[in-house]
Amino acid sequence: MNLLKAASTVSLLTLVSRVSGLLREQLVAASFGASGFTDAYNVAFRIPNLLRRLFAEGAFSQAFVPLLANTRISDGDAVTHKLIDAVATVLAWALLLTCVVGVVGAPAIVWVMASGLQRFDSAVLMTRVMFPYIGFMSMVALSAGILNTWGRFSIPAATPILLNVSVILAARTLTPTFEAHGLPGVYTLAIGVMLGGVLQAGIQIPALKALGLMPHIRFRWRGVVEAWHHPGVRRVLKQMSPALLGVSVAQLSMLVNTQLASHLVTGSVSWLTYADRLMEFPTSLLGVALGIVLIPQLSAARARGDKEGYSGMIDWGLRLVVLQTLPCATALLVFAKPLLAVLYHYGHFSDADLLATVRPLQGYGVGLMGIVCVKILAPGYFAQLDTRTPVRIAIAVLACTQLMNMLFIFGLHIGVGGLALSIGLGATLNATWLLVGLIRRGVYKPQPGWLAFVTRALLATLALGAALVWADHAIDWLDRSHPLLRALKMAGVLGGVALLYVAVLAAVGLKPSQFMRKT
Repeated sequence: MNLLKAASTVSLLTLVSRVSGLLREQLVAASFGASGFTDAYNVAFRIPNLLRRLFAEGAFSQAFVPLLANTRISDGDAVTHKLIDAVATVLAWALLLTCVVGVVGAPAIVWVMASGLQRFDSAVLMTRVMFPYIGFMSMVALSAGILNTWGRFSIPAATPILLNVSVILAARTLTPTFEAHGLPGVYTLAIGVMLGGVLQAGIQIPALKALGLMPHIRFRWRGVVEAWHHPGVRRVLKQMSPALLGVSVAQLSMLVNTQLASHLVTGSVSWLTYADRLMEFPTSLLGVALGIVLIPQLSAARARGDKEGYSGMIDWGLRLVVLQTLPCATALLVFAKPLLAVLYHYGHFSDADLLATVRPLQGYGVGLMGIVCVKILAPGYFAQLDTRTPVRIAIAVLACTQLMNMLFIFGLHIGVGGLALSIGLGATLNATWLLVGLIRRGVYKPQPGWLAFVTRALLATLALGAALVWADHAIDWLDRSHPLLRALKMAGVLGGVALLYVAVLAAVGLKPSQFMRKT
């Protein structure tokens, strides 16, 4: 398998997903702005999204995918299929219980998340509508783990596009009807999220059937008991426990930030969310795509006892991250206002909303390298079946992040921008800690040439940053009288600086062929 080709495929589909996601957020911003209702929607959507990251993409995937890859190599496909059936059965029943509890306990959950919301009752209603989304997305995570292990990356990477399309269509088609009956149009977004969850789960079925890996979920009590006692299920649960704690720590930080933002100026939750969505564009495009490709390959290398290949894949991933994340972080820092203006500055999204969102985006920009690197370094532990070390690091980082929150919010009075800055700095600390740990264990040995490589990347980034600063001052990005012209200017600027970056890299001796890697 060509790792660069696989990562590029995932990145390309993730790019489409993120572009459609930004279109979704653009529609939300233009249609509803930043208000008490959008704060309520963002909190309500964050609850199932948080649980999705906690159980589905987080702890479950970290425990399940390495075990699946190891089982396939050591025991063959027949034993692996029995493992899939058992895990799917236990997961399905656990999700059913979780969704029932979530719908019934929505008021308490929203209060824990954001007790200061202006539209608390609206958040509770939308939480009840969207909570079953976690059930569909957890089953999507199961099928994605299976497909990725078998080297089928396209369907899992393309799946999120369906959510964005569903939300856009629901908002466009249902909002006039809702508002005509005196209901807030923002409620249509919750319906779109649920429809997206159903579609994302449904599209996995043909791909699994084509491989003969469609999970058989047991509904009779005897079958459920047998699945519960399957040794693979016990191993997944055992590995999930520390992983769950580790992911919980990261999500707890986001929960605290949401709670703090709900007690700031109305609109703060929305401003933080809009900045977060834009930050997730490079994060998913770079870190998530590489992490998806690397986890099963690292697990397979460990099963083969290939220590040199294991270290080499981590080194390859980190170099790609540095090369691609440095210009993105620079853009978030020096070009935040133009980016936000072209994406969100329409309709009900005012000049004040735009300026209020700049600081959070710049805060994320400070820590973007750390945020992305964590998604490469953490799999280095997970593939070794070590989920405890990242947990200990994450707990310490959480404590540091909350101390920074107190300093930035109550000491320096930075406001909502301080919440994003604390996350960025915390992620940088997390990535550094993980890297040092892998090196000390001898799991990762940096290959020669890192100093020259980073120096060349920095030179190209400086050229890109200077061009962006010039473009920021040369063009009036707040003029929204000609939206298409403004978008074309942005496309020209970003395309131009991208070419400049590549040209400088080529001039200083960095070639794409250096990153071609097969396993």
